[in-house]
Amino acid sequence: MISSFAVFSFLFLFSCGLLSFLVRLSSKKSKKNLPPSPPKLPFIGNFHQLGLQPHRSLQKLTNEFGPMMMLQFGSVQVLIASSAESASQIMKIQDLGFANKPNSIIPRKLFFGPKDVAFTPYGEYWRNARSVCMLHLLNNKRVQSFSKIREEETSLLLRKINHSIDNSQVVDLTELFVTMMNDVLCRVALGRKYCDGEEGKKFKSLVIELVELLEGVIEEHKENIINIDEKEEGSADFVDILLQVQKENKSGFNIEMDSIKAIIMDMFAAGTDTTSTLLEWTMNELIRNPNTLRKLRDEVRQVTQGKSDVTEEDLENMPYLIAVMKESLRLHSPVPLLPREAIKDTKVNGYDVAAGTQVFVCPWAISRDPTIWENPEEFQPERFLDTCVDYKGLNFELIPFGAGRRGCPGITFAKVVNELALARMLFHFEFSLPNGAKAEDLDVDEALGITVRRKSPLLAVATPRI
Repeated sequence: MISSFAVFSFLFLFSCGLLSFLVRLSSKKSKKNLPPSPPKLPFIGNFHQLGLQPHRSLQKLTNEFGPMMMLQFGSVQVLIASSAESASQIMKIQDLGFANKPNSIIPRKLFFGPKDVAFTPYGEYWRNARSVCMLHLLNNKRVQSFSKIREEETSLLLRKINHSIDNSQVVDLTELFVTMMNDVLCRVALGRKYCDGEEGKKFKSLVIELVELLEGVIEEHKENIINIDEKEEGSADFVDILLQVQKENKSGFNIEMDSIKAIIMDMFAAGTDTTSTLLEWTMNELIRNPNTLRKLRDEVRQVTQGKSDVTEEDLENMPYLIAVMKESLRLHSPVPLLPREAIKDTKVNGYDVAAGTQVFVCPWAISRDPTIWENPEEFQPERFLDTCVDYKGLNFELIPFGAGRRGCPGITFAKVVNELALARMLFHFEFSLPNGAKAEDLDVDEALGITVRRKSPLLAVATPRI
């Protein structure tokens, strides 16, 4: 007869064996192939490794740990993707799985929920809001309708440069570019400029005060609303258009007042700083590279020979101008880190990525990848003359505006205003550094805000064309 001790011993050993098997099985199932990760500190994780210029710090870490790495910021896991291949996986092949934007309190406060396009979580509301922007605000026909505004504001830019010359002043190009883009966007979005008086002071102060101004503008438009088809071409602004979409409600999408305000806020947040920063860096590189400046100036003046100014139609015949803008976007991506969030568990380039993981695609680092670009730190527009590589989201070695569902919808608008302003400046003026400074001595220190801009204003001496 088997003793109770023997039975107990058998059951104990069987239980231990079964437990061991289950632990090994569970461990095998739970083992994930995670991207490499730099050493981290308790509590703060990898925060200490970001420094004052996160885009440059992340590039250095990428060189050491690879184009996909996992960082920890406090308790948050963040995937860093710094190669064209990983960007293509996240923004094209698995675009839907990474269509979310990380949840943040700042967009919720500034964009009413958020109810804009840039920061709203992926879903039905976002799809409807983006559709309204693409179909009604930023389609090619609508962008073309604002050509008169672009021409008038770039002409005003030229007059301000002339005024500085007449008063023997050094030209602050940074300030002029910011003012021009503010004025263009004010006229396009709100119907008129807010650069003077009390409203101008309010507009130029804190961004949050734009909310109060927007409410007044919307009420003013509602009192005078007419069918936009009856307006003169180019005179209908974004508020007019959104109010009519709200009134007609053809798509079944109810555009609330908060939605209108949030979308207009989007236009300023995405358009003013990024576009003026791009112009600033482009002029910075042209002044640093006199041969490139002369080559572009000669193209502009040859195409417009016999004319009094540059028109938007002339831009189509300036391949070197287009190459210069591409190279400027490559070397100085205005937004160096593009945020996404994984909607579901997935794999990217063989690595496991859990749902909810925050993701940063790094166009700044990709644009400096020596395996893609020859002499990546040098400004060489010629590299784009014999290639079809563009920045519209199809070539992942150059994605300054992002790509896929969450790519920037305002690329066409930004392209034409930048090219027109630059071409007109070079048509009318020669530019050099003040106080006889040499081109190679031009300060190129960066400051990180909404965009990566110059740390100090770009000052230049303008001389009228002879």
